[in-house]
Amino acid sequence: MSRRRLSRALAVALTLAAAAAVTGPRPAQAEPIPRAPGHRLVDAYQGAPAAARPLPGKQPPQHPFLAANGRSGMHADAWGSATYPWNGPLGRHPQVSSERMAPLGGECANATFDREGRVVTVCGTFTGFLVKLLDPRTLVTLAEYKLPQRPSTVEAITRLDFSRIFKDTSGGAYSYLDDQDRLVLADSRQHLLRLAHRQAPDGTWSFSATDDWDLGGHVPHDCVTWTNLHPSGECDPVTSVVPDWTGRIWWVTWQGRVGTVDPAIGTIRSVQLTGEEIQNSFSVAEDGVAIVSDHALYDFRASADGTPEMVWRQTYDRGTGTKPGSVNQGSGTTPDIFGEGGKYVAITDNADDRMHVLVYRRGADVPADRRLVCEIPVFGSGASTTDNSLISWGDSLVVENNYGYENISSLTFGRSVVGGVTRIDVRRDGSGCDTVWESAERSPSTVPKLSTADGLLYLYTKDPNPLGIDAWYLTAVDFRTGATRFKQLVGTGINYDNNWAPITLGPDGTAYVGVFNGLTAVHDGN
Repeated sequence: MSRRRLSRALAVALTLAAAAAVTGPRPAQAEPIPRAPGHRLVDAYQGAPAAARPLPGKQPPQHPFLAANGRSGMHADAWGSATYPWNGPLGRHPQVSSERMAPLGGECANATFDREGRVVTVCGTFTGFLVKLLDPRTLVTLAEYKLPQRPSTVEAITRLDFSRIFKDTSGGAYSYLDDQDRLVLADSRQHLLRLAHRQAPDGTWSFSATDDWDLGGHVPHDCVTWTNLHPSGECDPVTSVVPDWTGRIWWVTWQGRVGTVDPAIGTIRSVQLTGEEIQNSFSVAEDGVAIVSDHALYDFRASADGTPEMVWRQTYDRGTGTKPGSVNQGSGTTPDIFGEGGKYVAITDNADDRMHVLVYRRGADVPADRRLVCEIPVFGSGASTTDNSLISWGDSLVVENNYGYENISSLTFGRSVVGGVTRIDVRRDGSGCDTVWESAERSPSTVPKLSTADGLLYLYTKDPNPLGIDAWYLTAVDFRTGATRFKQLVGTGINYDNNWAPITLGPDGTAYVGVFNGLTAVHDGN
């Protein structure tokens, strides 16, 4: 079946599943995600258990308005390091579990952890996003809160264009858990919400909205809905929200709006980057906010009344088109703030032949000709892009190659991407950067993570298979050397394609991976 025919078939199935989800009863407890045929014909485990080797260095500073580092959001902390201060699985008798969130779809795009280790996640179904509270070991749903359906989902169903969903980063995927265990997100109505979860005397759990700020006065919201299939106005989805060090909540939109909400008094301020898109999240240091559009990298700060003010702007090579493996024609990375005192910020570009890792000095007083530290080409000629954040630790960066991945139809029938993972270090004197190692692992679309407690880099990989089996593995790579330590089979088939969702390391050492049909978990056995 051609990719176009498969995409159309998936869109039809999506329509039927959405109708079933609306009319049919939802089971009290979701079952494990079904595996496709062939799981007995591939290796369940490769390699050997690893010994934990903690990495030297300092953790990013703890943000005063976020949950503890490692618990707060997709990129683990305010600097976007994608690192965790506790172990992940070490490959000792790994145990795999999963929870299916919907008849079709149900991917859990983000995972955070409250003080007791419960999972707070946002899962995308075709009738709307669901905020869920899960037991961290059994993955049983303890509570859920339904968010409105995204316009892109309505468009996918009505226009039979499945691809619209996979290029939409709005609706709650980039949410965060705050210092009071409240999940903060922007829904598809362009409302900024704070959701708290509580346990009743009878033991049941529930979510409630403690705050609701309508951004409609600053963000156009004539969007496609079931009652407005042909809107005449403009719709600008909010893609990400993150607080700054004063507690002010920053937000960005697809069409380049940058704004703030003062939660104490509800004041909303915004500016627009005309002609630019923002499809990634952003990172925050005590002295500024790092935002990347499809044209440039920015450092912002808030004025006295909360209006975003640009401190500096740095353009990069955005290439001549969108590559297979990118959401738009621009950088696919959330900026990483890193280095001593947060002196550097890193992104990737979208250069045509070979993508580059770019490192810049952050200081407001840095001369324009001194801003760029290095520009390192990565991966092969004509086959390099990433739409996932870099990993940063100390003066080191890790980047993966997503070239060739577009959606869940991209890698069916045993196909894979060209792959590649590379570590780059900034020189101690800041005079440039050097490539430390290169790995051939194929991690098609996950947000990879690093445990600084065990020294392992965690990927979600898929190798080509001559029998047409689509086997997905949690793969651990030595951060120091780039050597692969072990691979644990998570599942087979489209349902286990992670489709841009991250790996998240839980405080108990479990590695969670959001996949197309829900959430999976891998932890060491006895």
